Amino acid sequence: MRTIQRLSESEMEIMQAIWQAEPPVTSAYLMEVFVRKGWKSQTMSTFLTRLVDKGLLTVARRGKTNFYTPAMTESGYRQREARQLVEELYHGSVLDFLAAFYGGGQLKPQELAQLQAWFEQEAGHD
Repeated sequence: MRTIQRLSESEMEIMQAIWQAEPPVTSAYLMEVFVRKGWKSQTMSTFLTRLVDKGLLTVARRGKTNFYTPAMTESGYRQREARQLVEELYHGSVLDFLAAFYGGGQLKPQELAQLQAWFEQEAGHD
């Protein structure tokens, strides 16, 4: 699994807009979506370049316009982020992660049942 740099809050907002759009998208389209931010076109261009460099977007140039397409789905990104978190902070131990996440707090019966069903389903994939 290739490590992907974490996204800043603004980068994540841009990616969410791209994931929700019909790809490919242009920076002009994104400028319209984010008009409320008051960003200059150079700011958007910098964000898009970073997202390409981080491996989240691919870019194709047609004439004078760049067209950006997601290199992975939103769920794929979130999955990789979760795996990286477990690897970096919990030495790959999902059990240690879950113990830290719940910190001894009580799980609701419905949450416990959902976790149990998920673990049983995953155990069946071996």
